[in-house]
Formats: sequence, structure tokens, C-alpha cells
Amino acid sequence: MNRPTSRRTVLTAALAVAAAGTVPSAASAHAATASSTAPSTPSAAALSVDNHSWHTYTDWRGGFCAGTRAVAGRRPGLVIGRPEGRTDYTDPHTGRTSAWEYATWTSPLHRSAVPATEVIASWNAHTPEGTWIQIELQGRYSDGTWTPWYVMGRWASGDGDIRRTSVDDQGDGRSSVWTDTFSVDDPASGLRLAAHRMRLTLHRAPGTRGTPTVWRLGTMASDVPDRFTVPASVPGLVGELRVPRYSQNIHAGQYPEYDNGGEAWCSPTSSQMIIEFWGRRPTPEDLAWVEPGLADPQVCHAARFTYDYQYEGCGNWPFNAAYAATYDDMGAAVTRLGSLTDVETLIRAGIPVITSQSFLKEELTGAGYGTSGHLMTVIGFTADGDVIANDPASPDNEAVRRVYRRREWENIWLRTKRHDANGKVRSGTGGVCYLYWPARPTPAQRRVLRSFGLL
Repeated sequence: MNRPTSRRTVLTAALAVAAAGTVPSAASAHAATASSTAPSTPSAAALSVDNHSWHTYTDWRGGFCAGTRAVAGRRPGLVIGRPEGRTDYTDPHTGRTSAWEYATWTSPLHRSAVPATEVIASWNAHTPEGTWIQIELQGRYSDGTWTPWYVMGRWASGDGDIRRTSVDDQGDGRSSVWTDTFSVDDPASGLRLAAHRMRLTLHRAPGTRGTPTVWRLGTMASDVPDRFTVPASVPGLVGELRVPRYSQNIHAGQYPEYDNGGEAWCSPTSSQMIIEFWGRRPTPEDLAWVEPGLADPQVCHAARFTYDYQYEGCGNWPFNAAYAATYDDMGAAVTRLGSLTDVETLIRAGIPVITSQSFLKEELTGAGYGTSGHLMTVIGFTADGDVIANDPASPDNEAVRRVYRRREWENIWLRTKRHDANGKVRSGTGGVCYLYWPARPTPAQRRVLRSFGLL
């Protein structure tokens, strides 16, 4: 299960989308039949979320480049052209100081359709050995003043050059960054983030010609109302995606340097299930570091390469999305959805959804545990509308597939306020989820992703 931060607390073959070739070949072996009884449009609650991304050649050319350049092709990206300068970086987790060449790209100002209380960034990038990237956000408040530049992550796909990390203790007295989330300190004041821009800094070892490549940079700005309960949605889909099943619990005690081992690996375990649903997986060479004989070594691999050395856990939301996008031709984002109707829309198109929720044991019938933060994967719905989920907090792989009551699930996932076991008010995620998809989705999948502002 996730370590809490101080803030954050099948289908489709018979559907019209499937008739249009919705399920890609990588996932076709996992498809089962489903039926639809409700419209497949995003819910009205989704209007509290603004997704925006920079990912086209035009997008990369439209920003301010200082040493970076846009590259065209089937997957346009941003790379180092002529470095802007050199800088020293002292890694707080190794104590090692190294020199790096760098180049930057600053996005145009994006005026959010939703004046926001929170913003979460996510990115898809390739960082070969000797390279890494820094992601920053600067916002303009609704009163016209500006935030400082906030670091939203220092990231590399590996861990040999720098240790990927969030940055604590960032704030200006009006807003703060909590691990991976920009947050207005006092939403009740009416202050909002009206607009924001992003800055990428690409680093490489001096004198080399390597470069990171960033394919996608996205932000999810939101103003989800505080609430202990949420409206119930009407069931509209029956069916299930056949997603691989992995238990985090069978890894308990393994590699304790990554947040005490498997008992805390719900996020990378869920990520690995979906990566393999799309037909991707680490190579034998990738897994050579894992102790021989361990079951499902790819889960250990996912834990290592999603680990945030400042947060001291594998539950950093953008780091999981970035890990998924290190696999060939994969896209990924962190967003919020407005209801289980939205989840049905995605699953109807063949896209499973990783959701983040917190709950007491008695709030989710059949779970058998309570948690201050846990990731699971919604893979389908029963004839009664109940949620079929792959729950990694299970004793073994066979036990991972669960059925949870729709109303209970929807509430624990979408609420922003909850009571803990001592009756204290704590935060909920307000519908946070991860979405992973092929970089070249089918037309039907593309339409659905665009409907949520993700393409």
C-alpha cells in the first residue's frame, strides 16, 4: 500500500469500438465481451478538471527554447541541441556533486479552464545513461501575482546518475508542493491558480552527445469540491478486461531499501499489471539485478524504478506514469475522473484505470483491510454494476481479482474528506488515477482520450 504524504493523503470485442478495431494487438489476447447500457461521455463532474499537454512538434516549437530543439517524427520530442551552460548538482541522497551541461524549454502560459486548487504534472521521457531531467511549474494566481518556480520532480529512468526525487519544503505562504502535487494552502480563501507554465531542464554529462528526449509533458489542474460523500452513478457497462494479476504481498521483505519491500508496493505492482496488459515487459537483461528464484521479478523492477528517494516510497504518482512510458511506444498521465461512468468509458475503449483511494476496513466490503492510501486497477464491471478490480493487496496472484460494491468504491475513491479510525478528518484523493495507453492508440481510443483532454 502507499505511504501517505502529509497532503494526499473483458471487454470490448462485442462493442462498437471493438468493431472499429479498438483493442490493439498487444492487448487482444486479454479481451472479453461486454455490453453497454449508458452513454460513453465524460461526466459533468469532470468539468472540475483541466488536462493539458505539450506533445506535438508544434507544441515543442511553440515554447521558449534555450539550448533545446524540437525533433519531428512519428513521436515528436524535445532534445538538447546546443547546451545553454553548465551547472553543478549535489545529489541530496548520495552527497555526490557532479557537473552537467543543460538546456531548457519553457512552455507558453496555459490559462486553465478550471481555476485550480491543485496541479499535478506528468511526463513521458527517455533518459539514457548520463542524462536526467528536471520538471518545474510556475503559476499565476487569480489575483494576478505569481508563484515561484516549483520543482515537480528530478527524474531519470535509471538510478546510476542521480537518484530520482521529489523536493520538500517548497512554498511561498500561499501555496506549497507536497511530493508530487502543487496545492493552494487555503482554498476557502477563494485564491486559485488561474494559469501556469512549465519548464523542462535537460541535463547530460559534459562533453558527451547524449540527450534526454521528452515526448509528452502534461498537467492536470483541478478544483474538486470538498466532500465526504459523492453522488452515485448509474451502471452502464458489463464486461471485463483480462489484465495480468500480481500480488504485492508475495514480495513482503524483498528489497527493503525500496520502502520496506512488497507490502508497500501497490503502485508499482498496479503499474506493472497494466504495462503487461499492453504487451510490454522488462527484458531478461533488465531483470538481471533481481535475486534469482524470486517470483514475478518484474514487480521488484517496477518498485526500484518508481522509487522516490525523498518521499521514501514507490507511490509518487508522476514517477509511476513516467516509468510506464519508458516502455516502447507507451503514453501515460496522471489525472482525475469524475465518476465510475468515466471509468466505464475508458474500459469500453479497452483502457484499464489505476485508481488511488483511502478507506477504513468497514468502508470497503470484502477488502479485509483499511489503508491511508492504496492503488488498485479497475478492469471491469459486473451485471449489477459492481467494480471488478485487480487488488495487489492480496495473498497471492490468484486472489488479486476482486469484486467490490460499486457505491462503496465510488465514494472512497472520489471523496476529498474522510474520517480515520480515530475520528479525525483526513484527506481523500478526489478521483486521482493513472492512465497508460499505446503511443499510437486506435481511433476509438484516441477519441476517448481526447474527450478527457489527454491527447
